[in-house]
Amino acid sequence: SSRSQSSGLGQHLFEASRATGARPPAAAMVLEAVMVCVDNSDYTRNGDYGTTRFESQTDAVNIVCGAKTRQNPENSVGILATAGDRIEVMITPTTDLGRMISELPKIFVGGTSDLLRGIQTAQLALKHRQNKNQRQRVVAFVGSPITATEKELETLGKNLKKNNVSLDLISFGEVEENTAKLEKLLQAVNSNDSSHILEVPVGPKLLSDVLLSSVIINPDGEAGGGGGGDFGFSMDPNEDPELALALRISMEEERARQAAVDGTAPAEGAAAPAA
Repeated sequence: SSRSQSSGLGQHLFEASRATGARPPAAAMVLEAVMVCVDNSDYTRNGDYGTTRFESQTDAVNIVCGAKTRQNPENSVGILATAGDRIEVMITPTTDLGRMISELPKIFVGGTSDLLRGIQTAQLALKHRQNKNQRQRVVAFVGSPITATEKELETLGKNLKKNNVSLDLISFGEVEENTAKLEKLLQAVNSNDSSHILEVPVGPKLLSDVLLSSVIINPDGEAGGGGGGDFGFSMDPNEDPELALALRISMEEERARQAAVDGTAPAEGAAAPAA
């Protein structure tokens, strides 16, 4: 099941953070409170990303949680689900990586995602953050058609900007259909390039791999730099071997699982089947 398979990466990250004491890197990172919006709609049952969209997304959410808590130990991350009878806040922003990861398997897949209400709910949760010194950020995963209109999204973006909330959008599954609406939302919210959009169409690269080398995880935009080579993460594996090992194991497990679904050997860069 997606619930049992999706916790592997999170467990590796959790164990790595405990082993290394979750110390901050040498460069001072921004202090943030983050709400992650998870798309748990019926569309995420589709198996076009090697695994289902939901499983691929869950691994990516784990990476966001792990990266944010590593960047600054005082960063807090919360999670909500955007589909179902109502927007469900799984956990309000917390600094406890273990609690974040333990909530993901509890998310039920089904229904239609309401991105508009999901982001509005995330904004409300951030408004009530305990540490008012934290900057506010919403990271929204979009793996199904957006039901809101461009006008509604533009109004939402302007409201986020007015309240100093940054927004990262990760579009997958229905990339082409959602491009115009997400661009409109990004244009309305973006201030000093603090908000971003990452589009991940179906292809040979895993959603989590693409996310790891994006500016969303690497704020300095040095994907694969810092001595990491082709490691795909802006960190030197020699500086933090436990985390590097956890990430590498997780990526290899995901590739192996994708290869098993494809019916091929787990080759590096193996192409995913055509949608």
